Amino acid sequence: MQSDQAAEAEILCERRGAAGVVTLNRPRALNALTLGMVRAMRAALDAWEKDPAVTRVVVTGAGGKAFCAGGDIRRLHDLGRAGRIEEARTFWAEEYRLNARIKSYTKPYVALIDGIVMGGGVGLSLHGSHRVASEKLVFAMPEVGIGFFPDVGATYALPRLPGATGTYLAVTGERIGLADACALGIVTHPVASAAMDEVLEELCAGEDIEQVLTARAVAPGALRLAAERDMIDRCFAGGDIPDILNRLLKEAGQGSENAGRLAALMRTKSPTSMAIACEQMRRGPSLSFPEAMQLEYRIVSRIAQGYDFYEGVRAVIVDKDQAPKWRPAQVEEVTSEAIAAYFAPLPEGDLTID
Repeated sequence: MQSDQAAEAEILCERRGAAGVVTLNRPRALNALTLGMVRAMRAALDAWEKDPAVTRVVVTGAGGKAFCAGGDIRRLHDLGRAGRIEEARTFWAEEYRLNARIKSYTKPYVALIDGIVMGGGVGLSLHGSHRVASEKLVFAMPEVGIGFFPDVGATYALPRLPGATGTYLAVTGERIGLADACALGIVTHPVASAAMDEVLEELCAGEDIEQVLTARAVAPGALRLAAERDMIDRCFAGGDIPDILNRLLKEAGQGSENAGRLAALMRTKSPTSMAIACEQMRRGPSLSFPEAMQLEYRIVSRIAQGYDFYEGVRAVIVDKDQAPKWRPAQVEEVTSEAIAAYFAPLPEGDLTID
């Protein structure tokens, strides 16, 4: 495991005036999360919640390209390949507990998102009270493309987005920008990238959060999904992955180029991962946030013992041949019994959430 010194270099947690400021500090890795970062951030949040001098928490990413592009997937892949699955499970357990801590935090939690936010970065931002993003925002939950699944609270958050957009994002891994993220409620306040430093300083100075963010608000730009919302809601609402693909192909036959593109895109993703994501979206609306995190821990524990995750990371991140050989290879070969097994209770019991 990483030393405290390494963890300190990867994340900076400091009191600045009225704010507890977290800076994710791995810019060359697009601020991908490590276990040391998770632990340092959790400790800081616990301390600041009890400190009356801290009236808000602000989280930023170093480097100007990304808030956080996700967990350190390569390391988790390598741990699993080396038979050190329990170490990988430790990361996910503590990450999921951190996500739950953010969701239930009693002080304003402001994420300043200036660039890429994906996977684990979504878990550090979406569940906070204020999600502030710039025109550089690139938001996605792309896990089905590496044989993983949309975790870090996606089971809770995505089904609560308007219409079928949560399922659409979960099973396609599509990226969206600032305007669509605002329209869906993923982003609460659009702010220009050039103003982010000033926003941070004003928040640290203790100025009223809503007044600061309202004064700095900008027009989020043109919506991309608006013209496709009806098609998305028709194709991605209910049913399983074969149903979704059939609806997309029907729309494509009626002239929708985007529906045909999405169907082709989904055929490149892990059939098992997409089926898991679809089931998450079905179950999520009835779950509390802690229950969603416990369900995700069940899933990740099985994923870590499977095949597609390691094959997906090999193809996309290690060898970069972009040609994963999924097992099973076709969505029609995925059985409901196989998917149900990912969601079954763990023999040792569920993840404990404080």
